[in-house]
Amino acid sequence: MNNQLKCVPLGLAPSFGFGDRIGLATPGHVAAMKRSGHGIEPIFPQQSIREMTRTKRTAMQVMNDACEGATAAGWDGRFGADADHLKTPGDVDLTAAAGFTFFTIDPSDDVDQKADDYNEAVLKEKFAHARSSVPWYDSYLGKSIDLPTGTKIELNEEACMRAVVKYGVAIERALAMGDYIKSVHERIGRDYEIELSVDETDQPTTLAEHYIIAQQCLMGGMKLVSLAPRFIGDMEKGVDYKGDALALEASLKDHASIAEMLGPYKLSLHSGSDKLSMYTLLAKATKGRFHVKTAGTSYLEALRVVARHDEELFRDVIRFGRDRYDRDRATYHVSATNAGVPFESGFKVKRLEQLYLECWADVPQGIGFTEPGRQILHCTFGSTLTDPNLGPAIRSVLESNPRTYDEVLADHFGRHLEALTAGM
Repeated sequence: MNNQLKCVPLGLAPSFGFGDRIGLATPGHVAAMKRSGHGIEPIFPQQSIREMTRTKRTAMQVMNDACEGATAAGWDGRFGADADHLKTPGDVDLTAAAGFTFFTIDPSDDVDQKADDYNEAVLKEKFAHARSSVPWYDSYLGKSIDLPTGTKIELNEEACMRAVVKYGVAIERALAMGDYIKSVHERIGRDYEIELSVDETDQPTTLAEHYIIAQQCLMGGMKLVSLAPRFIGDMEKGVDYKGDALALEASLKDHASIAEMLGPYKLSLHSGSDKLSMYTLLAKATKGRFHVKTAGTSYLEALRVVARHDEELFRDVIRFGRDRYDRDRATYHVSATNAGVPFESGFKVKRLEQLYLECWADVPQGIGFTEPGRQILHCTFGSTLTDPNLGPAIRSVLESNPRTYDEVLADHFGRHLEALTAGM
């Protein structure tokens, strides 16, 4: 396991996470870093427990595949290893034993997702029930915080009550997970760092909520290096950002100011795959103190290799994905429908590649993906890769055509990294 010695905490350096759901993408990720990643630190081993379950891979397999791929591709620098979306101490045990160094806590199961919609009467009722278990409410009530951007955060009664109702239990869960991660690493004598994910919510994270969550975690002793809010606008999987770029730019600056004031810690963009129109804005707002996390886009680029080397298999993958999509999409924020994306047996393979894997389109801040067909293939990765016929067939195409896979990944992620470095 000597390769794992390279996996280290990356601290406040700008970083980029490359998810790999098959285990063959790291050489292409390395190629992208060498081509376009100057000044950015990579995270090559990155996988959530949910993704491991869906692909039937272990934490050790994820680690070994990434380390061996990086070594084979000639990477001689340091890199991080992200144990993503951890929810239980058992998740920590599995990933720590495999050598992961960057632990992403996900307390979303304890977030009250309806809190933003409660009327005054319901909010007060919920607050009265939760108040006794939340010790920090009085310390924030009535405060105001002036940010360097000129924005003022007003911690009035409603803002504080909604924070208690929405995040009170989640903060306690996050702190308990942070303590457990610390105890595990004290026992094994290895360094680590923590990211907190509060992005998996329907409503954006308010500045008041960001401030309270981060301060409570830091005051509780969490080794917080990165925090992922739910940003304004639409963060759908597999396509570019949907929303007002000017409003997003102002919001990013405000969130970055909180991270600088309380930490400093990095501002993290989850569901970051293909959100190129956000990247330069994020890099500028944070002054280079960011983390971007991508996951399914390497799988989609693997299917591009399939489209170019095994046309019939690509057609089979699309048919299978369309059959599974309505079921598999349940845990994802997507808007694509089967009815909205055509699939005709007479379509040429280049047309299918465009519909389901393209297309790059000019957008205000760069170039990003817009076609909704990507979402159908993105959401059905687990069913496809674990299918006894399709999974091995896809892997066989990639193993037979490693140069094509490396090239499409280098081009794809090169665009991502260039958009980030443009803002640094």
